[in-house]
Amino acid sequence: MSYQAPPLPSFKADLAQSSVSGLSSGAFMTVQLHLAHSSTFTGAGIIAGGPYRCAETFRGAAPITEDAWIQNANYLCMAPLIPQLAPDPMQLADMARATARDGLIDPVEHLKDQRLYIFTGTEDAVVSPWVVNNTRRFYEELGVPAAQILFVNKVPAGHSIITDNPEDNPLGANQPPYLNYGGYFQSHDILRQIYGDLNPPAERLTGRIIRFNQKEFFDDQFRASMSDFGYAYVPRAVEEGAPCRVHIALHGCNQGYAYVPYAQGQAAVKEAAPYGNRYYTTTGYNEIADSNNIVVLYPQAGGSYTAQVQNPEGCWDWWGYTSRSAARPDYYSRNAIQIQAIYQMLQRIGGQ
Repeated sequence: MSYQAPPLPSFKADLAQSSVSGLSSGAFMTVQLHLAHSSTFTGAGIIAGGPYRCAETFRGAAPITEDAWIQNANYLCMAPLIPQLAPDPMQLADMARATARDGLIDPVEHLKDQRLYIFTGTEDAVVSPWVVNNTRRFYEELGVPAAQILFVNKVPAGHSIITDNPEDNPLGANQPPYLNYGGYFQSHDILRQIYGDLNPPAERLTGRIIRFNQKEFFDDQFRASMSDFGYAYVPRAVEEGAPCRVHIALHGCNQGYAYVPYAQGQAAVKEAAPYGNRYYTTTGYNEIADSNNIVVLYPQAGGSYTAQVQNPEGCWDWWGYTSRSAARPDYYSRNAIQIQAIYQMLQRIGGQ
């Protein structure tokens, strides 16, 4: 009999004070989730992520639509050869407005009051700083004042979330587990930028990490490419009934608890990296959440490598691999299976 985790519980959460952040594919997903439900969120943190729907920048990249989106994702959205080939923020802002007019995401007018943290490391060899700079320009084009955006682009960091853990990779590294030691917790900067003044992080955690059943939040488990379990950090005061806020923290590729590399289409279980719990235990979110009554939700993407769903690195979907139709992708809208699942988790925490 397979183990079934308990359901995600509810707390006294003010969902109007919710926020989201992510690294890499989690950052691309952060932008999508943020725009899809901007009426719910108060801010977002984007570490090495590109603008909304950037995978659809150039339809002429390949004869088949699905191949074009993959080509765009790999090159224009991550490693353009020159700045002019990076996703056009004005074009994508127009696409966001059109998507909102079609009723597929919340009105973009909600963004004007949001607070953003956007980061690119000068040594990032995975997602180009040119792309991340255009994420900043994209939000400004949609009406977010520059004064409400903390744009950090001078730190000599590789592709990673920065930590205060000396055992993590060197700051300039571009390798798994994509946690790099920089002498501070980047997660703390993100939450301070979004929420303003916060209490200092807890020196000792009072709460606990809970495991919950993710499968109840998506009907088509196979297409979702999400893992069986999700995680959340809950401060003790919140479990005892104190009001709280919710922050969603989205890991990047190769960082989910169930990540397993694939070799020739087969799961290489014996080669699985032993760091799948690092993102929800050692990135610093829990410590600052504990002292500020913030529940941190850690949804988990899972790897897939089949003819129907190709996501061998366990990335969040920002180029359309979960879409029912490659010709009409829906990965970026409120109807997207992953966005629906994460938003339903948020609603559950808030008692909805």
